Amino acid sequence: MKIFDYAGVIHFHSSFSFDGHSPLATILRAANKNGLDFLMLTDHDHLRARDEGWERWHNNTLLIVGQEISPRFNHYLAFNTVSAIFYPKDAQNIPPQKYIDEVTAQGGFGLIAHPDHGGAPMFHVKHYPWNDWTVSGYKGISVWDFMTDWQSSLQGYFKSLLSFLFPAWFLSGPKPVTLSRWDKLNQTQKITGFGELDNHATRNKILGMSFAAFSFARAFKFISTHVLTEEKLSGEGPKDKEGILQALLAGRAYFALEYFRKARGFSFFIEQQDKFYQMGDEFKFSDKAILNVSLPAEALVRVLRNGLLTQEERTSRLSRQISEPGVYRAEVYLKAYGKLRPWIFSNPIFIR
Repeated sequence: MKIFDYAGVIHFHSSFSFDGHSPLATILRAANKNGLDFLMLTDHDHLRARDEGWERWHNNTLLIVGQEISPRFNHYLAFNTVSAIFYPKDAQNIPPQKYIDEVTAQGGFGLIAHPDHGGAPMFHVKHYPWNDWTVSGYKGISVWDFMTDWQSSLQGYFKSLLSFLFPAWFLSGPKPVTLSRWDKLNQTQKITGFGELDNHATRNKILGMSFAAFSFARAFKFISTHVLTEEKLSGEGPKDKEGILQALLAGRAYFALEYFRKARGFSFFIEQQDKFYQMGDEFKFSDKAILNVSLPAEALVRVLRNGLLTQEERTSRLSRQISEPGVYRAEVYLKAYGKLRPWIFSNPIFIR
């Protein structure tokens, strides 16, 4: 089966957000320059970009407009809603199940944003974690958030300066607590994992000079999410939007740090009785199931079953027989500049 791999960025803010500092035209130029196929915009609490006609193809990049529902805690990325959902930013006691249900009632779907965000106390950056795990009805969870990862490295002025100058060198990958929770959730349901950026192009002042901490031309070089579709994107905006969102919801996706090496060419699938099962697929185990991982470069591949490591090998192509059912996913670590660095994280394949 022919599969098409499209790379994009989920969760970022334009100047339509109260705390965004970059106009959409500038962001889209940066996306085109970085070869991104799609963007999923999530300005705070409104859909103005969609209302003004920005949701369409812009040269080679498709802009999809959603929103970030963002009270004090429990931020939620909502897509395909009829209208925006707003709560005051300082509202602290809103049960997130309320807006999860409201998104669903509007025919949309939602993704949990930066669930283990810890902020950066040294620089007075507040923490914005998800703190209510009794909820249901969400379709995905951010497993690797650029800002959560990068801000956790801001410890001490010298290290923080180096981290600002060379951010990719200081990214440590998804938090273990986030991965563990995601693995546990997938034991009983399918929850799509994705990578997010959460960039605002925030402006700072040093010695009276103003500059953007992360311009989008720079930020788009880091964490992206790839979706796999069975049909090539057509150039027809509404149809292609539906194809990308459905692939994401189905879990046909992986996320990667693209700075040191592009991830396109990665594949993870299981073959059983001449049938091929991709990420997000679910099937019943019989026998002679073969798990396969292919990479565009040699790296350290880790295969996990139900969240536990079952195999680790440095290779560009791995193939192994599976002897029992479970929830299987892959992690890949690339050696760059003398150190193993987090590179690619797959969504799972479910063998029940």
